[in-house]
Amino acid sequence: MTATAGRRDAEVVLGLCAYTHDSAAALLVNGHLIGFAEEERLDGVKHSKAYPANGVAWLLSKAGLTAKDVTTVAYNFDGHRYLAALGQLPAHLARSPARGRAVARARTFLTVHRRYQARMRDLSQRFPCARLQPVLHHRAHALYAFLSAGVDDAAVLIADSLGELQTTTTWHARQDNSRLALDLVHAINDPASLGYAYGAVTEHLGWRRGDEEGTVMALAALGDPARFRDVMSRAIRTTTAGFTLDPALLALRVLSTRYGRVTPAFAGATCPPRAPTAPVEPVHADLAAALQERAEQVMLHLATRARRLTGSGLLCLGGGVAMNCVAAGLIAQAGIVHEVHVPPAPGDSGTAIGAAATTWLDATGRPPAGIDHRCYLGPAFSDLAMPAAPRPGLRASRPTDPVGHLARQLAAGAIVGLLTGALEAGPRALGNRSILASPLEGGVVDRLNATVKFREPFRPFAPVVLADKAADYVRLGQPSPYMSLAAPVTDLARDHLPAIVHINGTTRVQTVTREQHPFLADVLTAFGEITGHPVLINTSLNVKGKPICGTPDMALDCLVESGLDALLIEGWWVTK
Repeated sequence: MTATAGRRDAEVVLGLCAYTHDSAAALLVNGHLIGFAEEERLDGVKHSKAYPANGVAWLLSKAGLTAKDVTTVAYNFDGHRYLAALGQLPAHLARSPARGRAVARARTFLTVHRRYQARMRDLSQRFPCARLQPVLHHRAHALYAFLSAGVDDAAVLIADSLGELQTTTTWHARQDNSRLALDLVHAINDPASLGYAYGAVTEHLGWRRGDEEGTVMALAALGDPARFRDVMSRAIRTTTAGFTLDPALLALRVLSTRYGRVTPAFAGATCPPRAPTAPVEPVHADLAAALQERAEQVMLHLATRARRLTGSGLLCLGGGVAMNCVAAGLIAQAGIVHEVHVPPAPGDSGTAIGAAATTWLDATGRPPAGIDHRCYLGPAFSDLAMPAAPRPGLRASRPTDPVGHLARQLAAGAIVGLLTGALEAGPRALGNRSILASPLEGGVVDRLNATVKFREPFRPFAPVVLADKAADYVRLGQPSPYMSLAAPVTDLARDHLPAIVHINGTTRVQTVTREQHPFLADVLTAFGEITGHPVLINTSLNVKGKPICGTPDMALDCLVESGLDALLIEGWWVTK
């Protein structure tokens, strides 16, 4: 592929998610995906919003190209569409709950449009020989979600906080004889936004919106949704066509951090805002439970409409809301469709792939290759050389049987970081940048939360299991290769592996086949031969507040700074 890439007649499409959050880059050469990298894994800034210089440099180097060889830069927003928000101004001025924010809202959408123009100027300077192609944000989400599934027909449901103005879209994707059609069948625009609502309550509960919604989802299992069920049902109202938000409870969106998202009426009906360092009390868990319950109800409603509008038996989910594994799992269990697919990177970073794919599809009528069923798309360090003392206080050796060595250490109770192969895409560690531990160890969840991850004690941990043994431990009638779906556990898991069971009786499982990840499958097999259970705790190789470790140096930092016992890094066994 590199030789082809080096030809001057190659069509080189660089897809970018940049300047907002979760910056990432993807590269297509003559319609083939070369790779994908999320900038936070390389620059060490969680949810990095920088231009993805490290990711772009790696991609171009991998393909044997320079910036002058890029023919098209595909950007994951069509910023001129922000101006559509101005047309909503008269309606917002006419509604008393929204009137006080209407003008400020319009002004901030104008500001974001100006920022978009500045970003396009920056990209034109970085890539002077390239055509700039803005891509509708939700279309980028939708095409990536569909292509990653590797199917011929699917309904696609995208739900996030905000595209340009769209917040929730339903698509019908069909592929036949190398031709692909992606048709928008329904759209919901801001201010109706499930992502906005979930983020607003996340912030009210003292966690960072756009980052810690998963913490609120975990907390929800400890609460009673009945206490605030009526409030959340009024705040997020379902309609025949989807849902709306009540601006008397969830304030009209203004694109500025100076404007809060929940109203005094919402706080009065629920609880005062919690400070990030304040104790987590039952009232916070109850509000989280009511929010999560309502999000699940709305997502089930939207999934049912998507099935009815498209007639497709497979549903692809994308957008930030798709990372709500409990809601996605409920859709999978509800029988609405035969199977639910969530791509490895359902959030904005994945739209770098989607933007590049959309540009290629629009130019050729054909889908790009190399996207389906792939998640290990980033930098690899297979030729890593390690000195005997890679850092002060660390020792490195090279076991002759890394699979057996790792399995035995895990069975003996060690908590081990693993860096192997190409960096995975998306928010879940899928065996290449993971922390592994035995679910049979007493107190392992407390130890992981307190001394390794440094996070809240109620946070659960997910298992990775051999796909052909998954039914012994979880009740999920489909694969879950990207750890995207929560499912009820079996009695076997509840009785023997309580460390992987959340308080609500579910677990967010990753299923692994030998074809997907030979090394991890071999480790699970060896661990199962020792313990009787081919199941391990798999959590991301990082600590709270930092991104997944994308490089060997970042992984060594994690070993030094956390309670990890050891690190297996491209066959090197590193201990303190």
